[in-house]
Amino acid sequence: MKSRGLFAVAAAALILSGCSGKNEAKPIELSYSIFFPSTHLQARTAEDWAGEIEKRTQGRVTIHIYAGETLTKAGQVYEGVVNGISDIGMSAFAYTRGRFPLLEALDLPMGYPDGITATRIANQVARKYRPAELQDVEVMYLHAHGPGLLASRKRVEKLSDLAGMKIRGTGLSAKIVAALGAVPVSMSQGETYEALQKGVVDATLCPVETLKGWKQAEVIQYVTDTRVIGYTTAMFVVMNKKKWESIPEDLRKIISRTNEEWIEKQGRAWDLADEEGAALVKSLGRTVVELSDSEKAAFVKAMEPILAEYVSSVDSKGLPGAGVIADIREMLKKR
Repeated sequence: MKSRGLFAVAAAALILSGCSGKNEAKPIELSYSIFFPSTHLQARTAEDWAGEIEKRTQGRVTIHIYAGETLTKAGQVYEGVVNGISDIGMSAFAYTRGRFPLLEALDLPMGYPDGITATRIANQVARKYRPAELQDVEVMYLHAHGPGLLASRKRVEKLSDLAGMKIRGTGLSAKIVAALGAVPVSMSQGETYEALQKGVVDATLCPVETLKGWKQAEVIQYVTDTRVIGYTTAMFVVMNKKKWESIPEDLRKIISRTNEEWIEKQGRAWDLADEEGAALVKSLGRTVVELSDSEKAAFVKAMEPILAEYVSSVDSKGLPGAGVIADIREMLKKR
């Protein structure tokens, strides 16, 4: 009887142990495709986000990062998330022009003063309008770089100085270049250094962080402060909708709280990168040119056709283009 009793206790212990094992939630592993190289500050800030989520969920959520387009190319990141190639993805809306018609407003030359402002506005617009173009994913948060400035080989201090100048610009920035009376020349950032060095182009339109990241400060002499028409490039961080819905509610709340904090962190990272770019420009003795008030007004007026084209295009799709433009303007006033 004694041995039978011991056997029963042991069996019960094994059963309880087995049940306990079954009840232990298996860690949720998520893949995260990022188009930035792993060395880029934005990729490192995203890695911090992933690490913070793992910490706050006590290891119940683990995020594996695939940077530098190793899982999906920049223009394929969004659809890759929708189709489950990656669980999470970060890229720029602009890489798939036409796919996000309403949110193209975010990139327009509205006069963004810095990255944190552009980032906050991007999130405010997305939350207010909840555009159908984002309904097939769960948005973690958006972020956006600081204003595009004019970096040139020769001094530019008024709009007329730009007449006939060859300026590197692609996509939206090419439209801005043309509206300023210059000649847009399309090329990748990797080609721009040599093009400036050899005089193939006279200038480039870019956020100042690019002047350090791509070493272009070495081959320009002037930076004209064109923040009055500062454009940005809005980026998304999104998760596959089914994957998001499969995550327990308590963990989703933790992720959502972390997202709120990273709106600020990701925006500040853009500004830090711009500060580093500006410091390099200064250390190399390059000249920063400030526009007069009358020239600022002339630059702003030159952008009106671009904004009008956006409104016309979006309104024709039954979307509130004029409303978004008005909201961004109001948000810029209240920043």
